[in-house]
Amino acid sequence: MVRLRKDIDWYRDHHGDPLWGLRRLFLLMEKQHNRGQDGAGIGVVKFDMPPGNRFLSRLRSAKRNPIERLFDRSMQPAGRLGNRRLLELDGLQLKQAIPMLGEAMIGHLRYGTHGGRTTEACHPLIRRNNVASRNLALAGNFNLTNSARLFEKLVEYGLHIVGDSDTQAVMERIGYMLDREHEMLANTMGEGSFSNLRGVELTREVSRQLDLMRILRKASSDFDGGWVLAGLVGNGDLMVCRDPAGIRPAFSYMDDEVIAVASERPALCTVFNATPDQVRELPPAHALIVQRSGEIREAEYIAPLPARRCTFERIYFSRGNDVDIYKERKQLGANLVPRILEKIDHDVEKAVVGFIPNTAETAYIGMLEGLQAHANASNADRIWEHVQAGTLTRENLKATLETSARAEKVAHKDQRLRTFITHDAARKGLVGHIYDITRGTVRPGDTLVVIDDSIVRGTTLRESIITMLSRLDPKRIVIASSAPPIMYPDCYGIDMSQLGRFIAFEAAVELIKERGDGELLEEVERKCLEQEQAPDQNLVNHVKAIYEPFSLEVLSAKIAQLLRDPDLDWNGELEMVYQDIEGLRAAMPEHTGDWYFTGDYPTPGGNRVVNTAYLKWRRNDQSRSY
Repeated sequence: MVRLRKDIDWYRDHHGDPLWGLRRLFLLMEKQHNRGQDGAGIGVVKFDMPPGNRFLSRLRSAKRNPIERLFDRSMQPAGRLGNRRLLELDGLQLKQAIPMLGEAMIGHLRYGTHGGRTTEACHPLIRRNNVASRNLALAGNFNLTNSARLFEKLVEYGLHIVGDSDTQAVMERIGYMLDREHEMLANTMGEGSFSNLRGVELTREVSRQLDLMRILRKASSDFDGGWVLAGLVGNGDLMVCRDPAGIRPAFSYMDDEVIAVASERPALCTVFNATPDQVRELPPAHALIVQRSGEIREAEYIAPLPARRCTFERIYFSRGNDVDIYKERKQLGANLVPRILEKIDHDVEKAVVGFIPNTAETAYIGMLEGLQAHANASNADRIWEHVQAGTLTRENLKATLETSARAEKVAHKDQRLRTFITHDAARKGLVGHIYDITRGTVRPGDTLVVIDDSIVRGTTLRESIITMLSRLDPKRIVIASSAPPIMYPDCYGIDMSQLGRFIAFEAAVELIKERGDGELLEEVERKCLEQEQAPDQNLVNHVKAIYEPFSLEVLSAKIAQLLRDPDLDWNGELEMVYQDIEGLRAAMPEHTGDWYFTGDYPTPGGNRVVNTAYLKWRRNDQSRSY
């Protein structure tokens, strides 16, 4: 979100660019392109437009490179005007000539985990009305576990809603409360009231007194999920709100020229040349309201829950150039070192370390530093032994100091190789060639340690990476995950809802069957069925029983077996090392959103989703669990 605090003429005079704000929105979206590449959209409200002129505009695209497409289209009218005319025309003339030029802007990047990958699925959504202050443009990052119930509630209100997605439910819920706010204010100030306003005067006063905090409070009162929402009202009011547990991230920056909000702090730092301490986190359960008048209000709009900031954001989804995320990812890598040393028999000299994919690079640095610290300590002990024995020479000192783990770029991803358009039989052959290897980096007898940031399904590891790494012919391959095993659905953030696709769940089920304990699977199914109609406060995560019999080490060993292709022509050993929950919490103590690792959901809807996901798995139902 970008909200200008001066008029368009000011940016023309002080920056030599009347499109300064629109360019800032473009840069913010570019700096967060990691958050979604399936589509993009922008919405703009123009202040003080005369009757007959458009005051709310929107562009969306689901084509390749959507951000560039949107801003090419946005800037085309300015290009036709030319630089001289851009500096000559006043703000109103420019807004009339350039459809996407305005003072309040929102942008969104679509990460299509559910729903169609079409332009219509891209945010912002718009609810139009002839009264400016009844228009609403809404964009957000959110998953709601109870969108079906919200849809039913809207029908009970008497609304005929087209579409049943959580996006549509949120949009119509806020829009409905916006309408009710108008009616309440009009009845209070309209004909027959103390104010006795009519016509234009009544419309303007209602617009001025709109309470977006109250609207959000009513609209979100029974939301169950994680969200950050940004909304533009046609009168120029603007709102951004965050869920009560702080699951989804939001940060704000303010100075004399602009108010801006983004999902990631580094984007704001870069675009506005701000230091990290100048960018504030929007607290959980809070909304930031900016009225057309310029008045700013930040306050709780909903009762807060215990903070459960999403850890997967920090491990994988967010960009790693945030100073805190960088430190956390390094620590995650360092925390794996003791267990990695056990897997390599503490023989650092015979270890070659690398990382796959690129998002694991920071954890790799932490792991490498930890291995080197161990090597340094061992080297110091060996040197001291030589000193005490009187056998220290220049040669054995040099040899000892050179003992360390070898860091190598063992794999390179071929970004041009596409496999999704091929049939299954051909796809497997192509997937094995997504990565190229650097031959000669591994010597006979070496152990190859490769760190990944997280392992969800394990498909790429099984069908591509392990096969490719085995061609280097190491004695042993150790796959290290900087995250714990993902064992439960995520229905708030990244949207992983199909339980049967998790490699950790697959491993636990295999272990249960090997023990001849198939009755456990039936018992969990029975308990989940009993809770299908239970009230929210009585819901329990019964899927935890699937994992309870097994330690992390036992589960990891079974996962290693499942990841090894039975047709793999390699005689070496394959081992798995996972982060444990204690290591995760030590690395990021302020981020406790770990339900996909622990099964401890922050809202009742999470327990309902995990039980539903289990029942769907038992029925071989591949549909979404909420």
